[in-house]
Parts: sequence; C-alpha cells; structure tokens
Amino acid sequence: MRLFVAVNLPGADRRAAFAATRALRGAHLPVKWVAEDALHLTLKFLGEVDEARADAIGAALADAVRPARPFEVALGGFGVFPDHHRPRVFWLGVEHHPALELLANDVERALGALGFESELKPFQPHLTIGRARRDARPSAFADLAPLTADLDWASVLRVDGVDLMQSTLTPAGPSYRIVQHAPLAGGGD
Repeated sequence: MRLFVAVNLPGADRRAAFAATRALRGAHLPVKWVAEDALHLTLKFLGEVDEARADAIGAALADAVRPARPFEVALGGFGVFPDHHRPRVFWLGVEHHPALELLANDVERALGALGFESELKPFQPHLTIGRARRDARPSAFADLAPLTADLDWASVLRVDGVDLMQSTLTPAGPSYRIVQHAPLAGGGD
C-alpha cells in the first residue's frame, strides 16, 4: 500500500482554497489539478509499504505526536516549485510555524526508527494544488504571474492531529483514505 502522513484540512477550508484557485484552474494550463477533497498538508511521504506494517507505523506515529499540543497555522499565498520559469508543482502557502516544524521533525524521527529514510531537503509546508504535465513546455506558463496576481485566499488551520493516509493511484487521479488518525494531546494534560 502507498502511504504518507498528512494534516487534513476541514471541508470548509478545502472548499475555500478550491474556490480561490478557480480562475487558475480554468486557464487551460498544462497542469493536472488536485481534486478539492484531496487537498492536504503532507508531512512525510512513505511510498509503497507492506500492509502488515501499517499498524506499527500508526502506533509509532501516535506515540510521536501525542506529546504535542494543538496549534494554529496561517494559510495563504501562492507559489510554484522549483521556480516560475519552469513550474512543476503549484501550491498554496502554509506558515513556517515552529510547532509545525517540530511536528514534522517528530514524525520524521519516529518513522526513521522504523527504517524510513529521512528527507534530505528542508521541510517546506505547502498545499499542492497541481502538477505540471510531463510534456508541459516552460512557454506554456508565460502568463502565470497575471493569473495569480488576484489569487486571494487566507485561512487559519487548527492542527490537532495527523493522519496516516493511503494513496491509491487511479486514471482519474489519486484517491486518499485515512488509515489511522493520531491526535495531538499535549501529553494528556
């Protein structure tokens, strides 16, 4: 099974983010857009994992995040990776909040103990909204700046847990299912 760890957005935030990007999605860019119900903040991608390991991964995840207290992060802004000249990933912004960085570190450390390799690049919190098609030419994105100039979306996300997610790839795009929810409990206080 294909697994990752994420913070899922409440329905109202997903709907607002999707609505805010309507003009961008309607611009006929060579981009595969993420479905509204699939918007999430990835903390760690695990890849293909034997189904028998899911319970151990879920338990390690729950132990790792249980001591953390719930917190809020600001959402807003737009960007692309790696750059505007040859965008591959289109995203909405997530605040670089110290509690979110610590949470991502806790997840990384706990899953590292189970043999999952650590990320070699710094944690870049974001909500992926689309990926450029493999055959997209950089010239197709020449008008990207004017399209995003009026993109107006901001919210606050309460992070009170993380989810171990299963991703199933289909011709219509990936579908996601929560395998296990791990709440932030602040040490049980």
